[in-house]
Amino acid sequence: MPDTPVCQPRRHVRPLRLSVLATLLQSALVSAQQAIDAPLLLQNSPLLHETIAPEVRGSLPSFVSGEHITGRPDLETVVEGQAMLRRGDMVIKADRLEYNQPTDLAKARGHVRVNRAGNVYEGPLLELRLDTFEGFFNEPTYHFLSNQAHGQADRVDFLDEQRAVIHNATFTTCQRLPGPSWMPDWILKASTITLDNEENVGTATGALLSFKGVPLLPVPYLSFPLSEQRKSGVLPPTIGLDNVNGSEVSVPYYWNIAPNRDATITPTLMSKRGINIGTEFRYLEPKYSGEVQLDWMPADKLRDANRWGLNLKHQASLDSAWTNNGAALNLSLNRVSDDNYWRDFSLANSSLTQRLLANDASLSWNNGAWANSVRTLKWQTLQDVTAPIVPPYDRLPQLSTSYARNNVAGFNYAFNADYTRFQSDITRTGQANGQRSFGVLQASYPLTAPAGFLTPRVQLHASQYQFETPLSNGDTSASRVLPTFSLDSGLVFERDTQLFGRNLRQTLEPRAFYVHTPYRDQSHLPNYDSGANDFNLATIYTENAYVGNDRISDSNLLTLGVTTRWLDPATGAETARLGMAQRLRFSDQNVTLPGELPAEDRLSDLLLGGSVHWDPRWSFDGTVQFNPKTERSVRSTLSVNYKPGPYRTLSAAYRYQRNSSEQIDFGWQWPINDLWGDKGQNLGPGKGQGDGRWYSVGRLNYSMNERKLVNALVGFEYDASCWLGRIVLERLQTSTSTATQRIMFQLEFVGFTRLGVNPLKSLKDNIPGYQILREPGESPSRFSNYD
Repeated sequence: MPDTPVCQPRRHVRPLRLSVLATLLQSALVSAQQAIDAPLLLQNSPLLHETIAPEVRGSLPSFVSGEHITGRPDLETVVEGQAMLRRGDMVIKADRLEYNQPTDLAKARGHVRVNRAGNVYEGPLLELRLDTFEGFFNEPTYHFLSNQAHGQADRVDFLDEQRAVIHNATFTTCQRLPGPSWMPDWILKASTITLDNEENVGTATGALLSFKGVPLLPVPYLSFPLSEQRKSGVLPPTIGLDNVNGSEVSVPYYWNIAPNRDATITPTLMSKRGINIGTEFRYLEPKYSGEVQLDWMPADKLRDANRWGLNLKHQASLDSAWTNNGAALNLSLNRVSDDNYWRDFSLANSSLTQRLLANDASLSWNNGAWANSVRTLKWQTLQDVTAPIVPPYDRLPQLSTSYARNNVAGFNYAFNADYTRFQSDITRTGQANGQRSFGVLQASYPLTAPAGFLTPRVQLHASQYQFETPLSNGDTSASRVLPTFSLDSGLVFERDTQLFGRNLRQTLEPRAFYVHTPYRDQSHLPNYDSGANDFNLATIYTENAYVGNDRISDSNLLTLGVTTRWLDPATGAETARLGMAQRLRFSDQNVTLPGELPAEDRLSDLLLGGSVHWDPRWSFDGTVQFNPKTERSVRSTLSVNYKPGPYRTLSAAYRYQRNSSEQIDFGWQWPINDLWGDKGQNLGPGKGQGDGRWYSVGRLNYSMNERKLVNALVGFEYDASCWLGRIVLERLQTSTSTATQRIMFQLEFVGFTRLGVNPLKSLKDNIPGYQILREPGESPSRFSNYD
């Protein structure tokens, strides 16, 4: 029967009640005034919850509406004509709706539509127990909110609130288009699909994945994610091809052990080598975390040997009452089976495909102004008979401590001490192993003001060596003590100006840096860890020309430089910068590294550097090292980046070093559709720019000296909205005469799975500013699909 409005008689309010109401109103006004005076605080509202707790769901009221409602109180309700039942996050609509209250059973017939937390089912017949969400749906179509997947089936059995079984089902994320002849680009058909929303896992039996009407992957059993959360199961196989390993087929298995632990086991069949078992284990705890990667090839047919590679990383925080905030433990282990591993598996884990593998363990802690550490470092050096390298020194062990205090009566004090035992292969290093104790004490008195600064500093270096075998002069020990004095000064001038019609604030910052270190003969000392500082606009203002502690350069030189910057006066952002610096040497430098020539020129090379960020889309950077004697550049680096919008980035770099190398580097990601005027849509980060769009991606590194490509990465991506296609060719130079090449082809079925070799890591690592066409985002709210 139709709803009938009920008229109620007016009731008069007595004077007593009026006085009570006036008192309450006055109290409310006072409270309101106090609330206005107090700051407003945002609080969570209990009205709208993304999820409804099970203990709350059973107590929620049910609301029914329709053209005709009949029934018996506390027994049954029948609604006909635009019938609707609403409870919590579930809405049932139908032509006819029956609800039996004692059994909590709802029956709906005719144009039935169920919306539960944004997931929609539609069909002719539904029977459902509302509290437990048990029942069935005949001949439904469905649409899932989390991944926008949809399909149809003969029947859906709802097992409970989180689980359902779909019979003779289809599944796709391709958007439904009008017309009876529409077919999705890809579709999964299965005899049964089981959905587990608690584990966010879907499983299909008797499944067949078709692409463009072509059966692609028939599988008896398949699992797939219902969200971006992790799940255990067999991942899609990957197929690859390169000129070293031949054809490759990998079938990974992912094991979601716990919310803070997981593992991936990847057996790979290589046609030229055999079977490789790759494993990765990750863990995360409140006090420690890490990961372990192990690759094992029992019998490599090309090398006729067992091959393996191990990479371990571990970080931990240890509680200690003797330190400020406990101690930090860091472990890094990298080991491989043989010297050829880096060449044969150059496209595997990057930490295991280099020739110097560090095995490092350190423990560090702070005590007030003291910082302390204990470290052991052992290298595995992979030798090549055609290009041997000198192995670095192991540190077994290294003990370090430092002390720093600032602004003590205007002075800054610092002390650093280090003891290290150096070990290596003396037949390759050509010098004795030994122990070194090193300490440096320094004090400075910085004077700062808005218009500039002046910082005098004194340092005292002291070193003591003990050698396992005598030096060439017969000594088994050596010592060195050296003082250093430096004076750093600078001024800052500012003015408001205009450039190309833009209001800017320009600075002029001259700087002078003087350093003096007397000469001490160090040619008889071994070189365990020292190397020349890179000559640039930062290191030109340092006291020592070397890094490490085995060489302290004698210096009597003055560095003069000037920098000018153009700043946005409103934000302080730097829009452009130009700088130059040069050293004036008053005496020859006599301390050198083995094989290095001493610096004798009174004027050093002139350094020029600058950057321009005038427009957010453009950025320019460049440095030039110019020799005033020859009037030619010694080294130059120029780079430009252009990024006008999403998925559009161009970068180019030129690197030149006289008598050594000259290279051009060019990287890009760009929509090819721009060529015919299709600029796409701005759908937001990680969503692409619309379907039917092609993207070109790549990076080329060309050696002008050798007139050939050194490394190359070139490919195309295609975005069809519900699927993505990628094909990438990668060439990686492994030596002067050999290179590894491979083709990576991948089909990504959006919201479902990926097939093929994944090139995304290579694209992200090599192309500056590269953006992935589909990136995981937050799960959509159930209120975004609310009835």
